[in-house]
Amino acid sequence: MTNPRKSAGRKTPAPETGKATPSQRDYLGGSKRHNKLHEDTPVEVLETATTEKKPVKTIKTANMGAVREMLYFAFRNTKLIIGLSIVVFFLLFMVIGPHIAQHSATAYSGLNNHPPDFKSGHYFGTTDTGQDVFAQFVGGLKLAFIVGALGGGIAAIIGMVVGFTAGYKAGLTDELLNMLTNVVLCIPVFALLLVIASFMQIKGVVPESLLIGFVNWPWAARALRAQTFSLTSREFVSLARLSGEKSWKIIFKEIAPNMSSYLFMMFILLFGGAILTAATLDFIGLGPAGTISLGQMMLYANASSALTVGYWWWFIPPGLAIMLIVGGAYFMNVGLDEVFNPRLREM
Repeated sequence: MTNPRKSAGRKTPAPETGKATPSQRDYLGGSKRHNKLHEDTPVEVLETATTEKKPVKTIKTANMGAVREMLYFAFRNTKLIIGLSIVVFFLLFMVIGPHIAQHSATAYSGLNNHPPDFKSGHYFGTTDTGQDVFAQFVGGLKLAFIVGALGGGIAAIIGMVVGFTAGYKAGLTDELLNMLTNVVLCIPVFALLLVIASFMQIKGVVPESLLIGFVNWPWAARALRAQTFSLTSREFVSLARLSGEKSWKIIFKEIAPNMSSYLFMMFILLFGGAILTAATLDFIGLGPAGTISLGQMMLYANASSALTVGYWWWFIPPGLAIMLIVGGAYFMNVGLDEVFNPRLREM
């Protein structure tokens, strides 16, 4: 064993002055080469070489990725699939029904209060006057979808104009439009519809749709006003204002696209509400004259005491269709809310 005292007393021989060790020579040579490389290489090339370039996705690719993500969650959402299936089923029924109907909706077959029979071509039976219930049902479905699309669309347009304008302009414009919205909200809508319909004597589907659309917009306008208020304070809206864009361009190019999902869900609710309102007006006898809608079918069945006598095939199809279409629209709205909102998505 070595004596620690002796080893502590020994001195390590110092390297010769002016000479470098092999490791030092390698280091110095590498540093010189490195410095030489930096001297010969332009600054722009060095910055490009040292900076990692991450792949940048184009806007189109990002949009396609968002669409695929939405479709992925949409096909996994049970509520959306159920609601969409119901609405599509009745849409197909409305399109195919006239081609398979054997009788006219207003023709008298002579078979009064006849139960459903495929041999005679009365698939849903007949009324107390011998008219084909199936043909009336198909025609009533068509009128229901027309009223829902027109009435819901008109209410959505009015709600968007009032809501966007009030939320974006603010100030006196917002106060006036908000006051108008509150006044319409305070009026009982159904009572107003009863008065207007009784005096106007509605004679067509279009006037009925206009009437429904003009009284169903206030809640949509208030919701859009609140959403527009929150988006107006965002940076992209401020930049658009600074660039000199017109107000309507900012609303429809910057604000509205960011609310597209909400606008679509709003229209679905207005669509279902318009169908339900029209069926109510038709059931109490204030619907359009000269047509046979789902509500009028129930009106005639009730007037003939079909429920009491047991003519179930007369009132069940229209009542069930109204319930399923409106319920399907509601299911679609809830399902779309879960798809568009990441916090509500079903994984």
